Amino acid sequence: MRSLLAVRAVLIDLDGTLLDTVLDLHAAANAMLRDLGREEIAVATIRSFVGRGIPNLVKRVLAGKMEAADNAAPPPDEALSSFKRHYAAENGRRAALFPGVVEGLEAFRAMGLPLGVITNKAEAFTLPLIERTGLAPYFGVVVSGDLLPRPKPDPMPLLWASGRLGISPANVLMIGDSVHDWHAGRSAGCRVFLVPYGYNEGRDVHELDCDGIVSTLAEAAQRIAQE
Repeated sequence: MRSLLAVRAVLIDLDGTLLDTVLDLHAAANAMLRDLGREEIAVATIRSFVGRGIPNLVKRVLAGKMEAADNAAPPPDEALSSFKRHYAAENGRRAALFPGVVEGLEAFRAMGLPLGVITNKAEAFTLPLIERTGLAPYFGVVVSGDLLPRPKPDPMPLLWASGRLGISPANVLMIGDSVHDWHAGRSAGCRVFLVPYGYNEGRDVHELDCDGIVSTLAEAAQRIAQE
């Protein structure tokens, strides 16, 4: 744990922290596999593959293993185009807010804290998703995975968002569900809370040296309000 500083803004991961989007991703992945004449995969498999953006998700789905994302080569154009086409149709159809999200966002807003979304999802999917799920009015800044040269786990998106909000990263809280959120937050000099219910590629967030594990965004807001 680091010494705690006053929180003046909150940045939040999207998939796995605010929204459970696995069913949308699963539907798009299986539609892609059908296009390619391949066998479909289970929801649980997709859940373990989420976390490093759509191109890496496609590579993992095609290879059937996590390590495929470590290969720098892009996925085949045919597969990626198929996935994006199907995901555009599925995006937001089955996505659900995790428990405590609205309560947490309302509490942060009541405290006067500006809010932002930091995601590795492409902007073409991010903006429609937060609109369709009613989240858009809460956020003053949205940083999608293709907005800047380097996405999470690089700190660039958090530093850029902090600048847009006019807040020092030292006074920013990053809330996420994965090692990538943790790395990005730590590298940017932000405080980091992690939720245990999201997509962390099979890892336990309790293994990470963050500033707190919170069961919901509502609990995160309560902890900040008590400081």
